[in-house]
Amino acid sequence: MLFPSPDHIARILSTLSRRDLFMPKYEKAAVLIPLIARKEPGDYDLLLTLRTESVEHHKGQVSFPGGATNDNDRDEIATALREAEEEVGIASSEIQILGTLNNVWTPSGFIITPIVGYLTHFPHLVLQHDEVAEVFCVPLSFFSDPANMTTKTRYYEGQPREVYFYHYDNFTIWGITAIIIRELVQVLMSGIRTL
Repeated sequence: MLFPSPDHIARILSTLSRRDLFMPKYEKAAVLIPLIARKEPGDYDLLLTLRTESVEHHKGQVSFPGGATNDNDRDEIATALREAEEEVGIASSEIQILGTLNNVWTPSGFIITPIVGYLTHFPHLVLQHDEVAEVFCVPLSFFSDPANMTTKTRYYEGQPREVYFYHYDNFTIWGITAIIIRELVQVLMSGIRTL
């Protein structure tokens, strides 16, 4: 499928009726979903990180740049931009914020706000090697093909929860990152039909 232009994506995201989650004792966090322009129109590279085994949460998992909100962050966008610069060296001046997806929660105790950002070119990266082992890109179109996703049922506090998995090259993208990607693709696909 062909995805819309950045301006069109921003319009789609602006029409979302966002739901905010409040869960006592859960910590607020934000992630940046970096969409990078490709030579082929109608697709983007999605930048992802592989976390090290030494981080406190989600060791060795694929994730977006992001982390917990701190007292100096004016909002979730500021958190996502700060974390992206700290973890992989992307300057906020290189990122056009397109909008926000629905909050998601993690069993590890976070409520995450996904922030969608657009970059006109692949950025110069400076990795925080204590947190990020590797950075890689996946075409967004890869996630729009249902054949590339599998699901498994996992139990959290006795309740079943469907967990999504994508396998790309040597990487397994699952959990909250896969949930966020799946929602982004669904939102864009439905937005194309309605705008």
